Amino acid sequence: MNAHPWLTIHRGTAPLLLSMPHTGTDLGAYESRYVSPWQARKDADWWIEKLYDFGRDLGATIVRTTLSRSVIDVNRDPSGVSLYPGQATTELCPTTTFDGEPLYKDGHVPDASEIADRRAKYFDPYHAVLNAEIARLKALHPKIVVYDCHSIRSEVPRLFDGALPHFNIGTNSGKSCDPALTDAVAAACANSPFSHVVNGRFKGGYITRASGKPDAGVHAIQMELAARGYLREITGPVAEANWPVAYDKAHAAPMRAALKNILEACLAFAKTA
Repeated sequence: MNAHPWLTIHRGTAPLLLSMPHTGTDLGAYESRYVSPWQARKDADWWIEKLYDFGRDLGATIVRTTLSRSVIDVNRDPSGVSLYPGQATTELCPTTTFDGEPLYKDGHVPDASEIADRRAKYFDPYHAVLNAEIARLKALHPKIVVYDCHSIRSEVPRLFDGALPHFNIGTNSGKSCDPALTDAVAAACANSPFSHVVNGRFKGGYITRASGKPDAGVHAIQMELAARGYLREITGPVAEANWPVAYDKAHAAPMRAALKNILEACLAFAKTA
């Protein structure tokens, strides 16, 4: 039984695990401490759980948190080491939005003790569940794929120049999975109407880097989607009045079809000897 109401687990039996670490919007008991609850939710991976809901039909296991990344980011290195040295990023317990706006009211930024408490309450349980599901699937299959699901606004000048490609494949510069998996996913992207890049601005976060053990048969890959691929994304700065936009299944259909092909490519890779 799952003892954490903010953490949902759908257990499948296929050699594929979908991790959804940034779909949550719950600010819990911390909500009143933020400058703006909307601002604290702004950088969520909006509607990813809807976009990938076909994963259940493929037999995938899905691990998802409903807690906002502004409370704690379960895809950051808990030691505090930057995943992207020299580039703008956010912390384990973020203090700013992607755009650099302060998240907390004066005097309410979490200190080291509180960060440690949040890690024990939320980060550690998420990874304990993730690792348990990896072990369960690994007991069933010689090879499995851990696919970390993400999205971001297409243009965030503080984080990157210009507009991101639609599909941003991250494999920790080739360390987190077999090159054959990278090639299969990239080929599926190339066969879609969308642009893609491998190990560009986003090379995979902590989940990809920590989970990927290709020599042990655990192959991890991150997919960062530019939101315009599945949402009627507005251009330029966003505000509470216009972000997030509603999920439109018809508009998302082409990207869903491409993602289905990508996940089927992951499964085909996992099932090869």
